[in-house]
Amino acid sequence: MKYFTPIFSVLLFVSLALLPMTTSAETQNYRLGAGDTIVIKVYGEEALTLETQITNSGTINYPFLGSLKLIGLSIKEVEQIVYNGLKGAYFIEPNVFVGMVLYRPFYIHGEVKQPGGYPYQPGMTVNQAVALAGGLTERASQDKIAISREGSKVESEHGTINSAIQAGDTITIEQRFF
Repeated sequence: MKYFTPIFSVLLFVSLALLPMTTSAETQNYRLGAGDTIVIKVYGEEALTLETQITNSGTINYPFLGSLKLIGLSIKEVEQIVYNGLKGAYFIEPNVFVGMVLYRPFYIHGEVKQPGGYPYQPGMTVNQAVALAGGLTERASQDKIAISREGSKVESEHGTINSAIQAGDTITIEQRFF
């Protein structure tokens, strides 16, 4: 019993240390879109800290650099754009950080108890989206799920309760026939 606490502490520390790594990897591959809120920081320069929402045109206004088109870019790509823009003309070696504050929402409608838009989190599934929407109605079909991807030319794709969703997706749960 006297070894339980140190072992538990080590396991807790390791699991907490690995948690940000998985979330960070998902965030690094994420592509920005209209409605996402990001934060940009330059170490040692409080005046260059900006928390902003990406506009419908896919842009933000950043001090010294003006309008930046960020739609479709990753967090790392935005860091590089800000770094390149500030380096030389304004700073010798700027230390730039860009992070996600709030993802754009996903939408769910059809046979759910509370249809609407909900905040997206990386790794979400249709099942988790349904839970946020209060669950399925009595007439909902778990076989007739359509997912419309934001910006996709395809009208919608067939989904299952375990399908992964993305920010900006629209999920439709159809009625089942008795």
